[in-house]
Amino acid sequence: RVLNVFSFSGGFSVYAARGGCREVTSLDISAHALASAQRNFSHNPGLTTDHHLMQGDAFAELTRLAQGGVAFDAVILDPPSFAPRHQNRPQALASYRRIIQLGLRVLAPGGLLVAASCSAHVTALEFQELVAEVLAVRGFRLLDFTGHALDHPVTFLEANYLKCWFGYVE
Repeated sequence: RVLNVFSFSGGFSVYAARGGCREVTSLDISAHALASAQRNFSHNPGLTTDHHLMQGDAFAELTRLAQGGVAFDAVILDPPSFAPRHQNRPQALASYRRIIQLGLRVLAPGGLLVAASCSAHVTALEFQELVAEVLAVRGFRLLDFTGHALDHPVTFLEANYLKCWFGYVE
């Protein structure tokens, strides 16, 4: 079971389904984004994965799911930029901390966590350290920490904004 938080058009959801998961939930605040995710699922014939759509604020819905004792084998946290400007950095770091903490509350022991950031004003090192600090309470095994794909070249410092942490959490 996979939970894709801030799912937008459902890219991670489709990849999870194509990878063989039996159930995926796409969570986004936007009805338009969820309709797009559903459409993208339908463009992949042969998927037998149950796909659930959940509309709502990610922070509130993660809290509600945790209170209901719901757990997922994998949780993907890929929010929009929490720091569109440099002065938003402190709030962004607090928001990343909070969303990861909430994600952990619905992640089954031994589950896979994917935590991403597209905030240019939060460095890769800051993000990686924040994730490790939050996960220290449960223990983790880092699988990979990535940045831009080869088809997304970085030719100046400000363009180096994508970062993604993959790992198993106890």
